Amino acid sequence: MQSKWFIAAVTATALGTVATGACADTFKIGLSNGWVGSEWRTQMIEEAQAAAAAWADEGTTVEVVVQSANVDAQGQIGQVRNFINQGVDAIIINANSPTAFSPIFAQAAARGILVIATDAEVSSQDAIYVGIDHKEWAMQSAKWLAETLEGKGNIVAINGVAGHPANEMRVAGYREVFAEYPDIHVLNEANANWDQAQGQQVMQNLLATYPDLQGVWVQDGMAAGAWRAIMAAEKKDDIAATGEIRKDFMTVWSEENLTSGASVNPPGVMASALNVAVLKLQGREFKDDIFTGTYGNAIYLPIPFVSNENLAEKLSEAEGKPGYWSVTAAISPEEAAAFFK
Repeated sequence: MQSKWFIAAVTATALGTVATGACADTFKIGLSNGWVGSEWRTQMIEEAQAAAAAWADEGTTVEVVVQSANVDAQGQIGQVRNFINQGVDAIIINANSPTAFSPIFAQAAARGILVIATDAEVSSQDAIYVGIDHKEWAMQSAKWLAETLEGKGNIVAINGVAGHPANEMRVAGYREVFAEYPDIHVLNEANANWDQAQGQQVMQNLLATYPDLQGVWVQDGMAAGAWRAIMAAEKKDDIAATGEIRKDFMTVWSEENLTSGASVNPPGVMASALNVAVLKLQGREFKDDIFTGTYGNAIYLPIPFVSNENLAEKLSEAEGKPGYWSVTAAISPEEAAAFFK
């Protein structure tokens, strides 16, 4: 859904119209990450830093200040407060809560600081969101699983961190899809906190409790652990399960000929948000109809999908990368110009 309007918008914008070369600006942008439990987050920060450095080729200096730590919402609010005190021009945040940041975002806005959330949507009207639609992310992979099972079977779901905004949107998405298939029975829903080892343990427990499973819907890095448990139980030929976008898992996926499919939440979302931020700081105005989403402040990015049909292509893209490297994508400054007048 998102990709259709995105492609149309890019086409209509005539990509060369972003006049970055004429600008000689200097901007300071704070990057806030409230959870460091996966290499995906590390890659997210690294891609954002690379995007910032690339602006130098356009005559624009983008300095990034990174605060990245395992903190609760209050701890991450402290990160944002530090950025405000440092006088940054913009803050890009992967927020731990959809609602807890509204007061501090209002303080940032009062100082003229642009706030962009990425990866997890926020309710504050003093911020915008640039990233994927996590509900659609889940619906896409849930539809793949339902169609692969030909609309019938016993399945389980393994979710991330309970209460996290992205997780809750994903849960709502797959529940909506599976409700459309009366012969698909969701026997259990468990949490494994986006941790591969926990994903493996939870899957082992679910296999012991429900030996007659046909499908598993599982998120992100937990998928590698879940599939490890499935293979250890010698059920890889009997179960279809969603997968992971990391190189190491995709290698196993190919070698073992697993029946898997994975929606991609690209680590490049923060780089995309940064490119949008720089254009906005340069004085560009958003199109009137560009915002959508639960809170009416979201710019949704396309959601790639990896399946057995394009797995070889994605492995080719991963050649020379470390095993933890995730399939990624980021919109360029030229593509981001499609969001502006």
